[in-house]
Amino acid sequence: MRVTHIFETHVQADHLSGARRLAATTGAPILYHESAGVRFPHVDVEDGEEHDLGNVRVSVLHTPGHTPDSVCLLVTDRTRAPEPWFVLTGDTLFSGGVGRPDLLGAGTETRQAEQLYDSLFGKLLTLPDHIEVFPAHFSGAACGKGLSGKPGSTIGFERRFNPALQLRSKDDFVRYVLADLPPEPAEFALNRRKNLGDE
Repeated sequence: MRVTHIFETHVQADHLSGARRLAATTGAPILYHESAGVRFPHVDVEDGEEHDLGNVRVSVLHTPGHTPDSVCLLVTDRTRAPEPWFVLTGDTLFSGGVGRPDLLGAGTETRQAEQLYDSLFGKLLTLPDHIEVFPAHFSGAACGKGLSGKPGSTIGFERRFNPALQLRSKDDFVRYVLADLPPEPAEFALNRRKNLGDE
């Protein structure tokens, strides 16, 4: 196989991304949502954009909330079916939790939480229940709260049992996702700056 695309679901804060090293090794472009603001060679993608990778189609869903540039990647394997099979949810939706909206700094948390609500209820939860969910993290990660130890789920299971998704009122959801968050790890701000290309 040959690496032809390097998708980033958002500018990471919890680790230093290896995307630039992988791009240098393979020649494949790095793809970020157009709002990411990274300062190195990359390709901007936008909501609804589709990329065909052989028999696989990857559809970009812009899902701001954890960060303004967050995307989920809806994957269709056309050898199996013409409809999507699974979604890579990055840090937007986890098994048992949702992404933290507070990592960009003081003053943005409420707006980010409102965007997260819109992304979850207006995009991800419009997908059929059978769609498998593969998030970037599970239990132990600092990018959300209440994460399950299970590395995957389905839209239907999360719709029924994810505590954050039981809150249909936007105000209730915002209060819930902003309550009882652990402190942001000290290295997150530096990692984010490095992943933007600032250092």
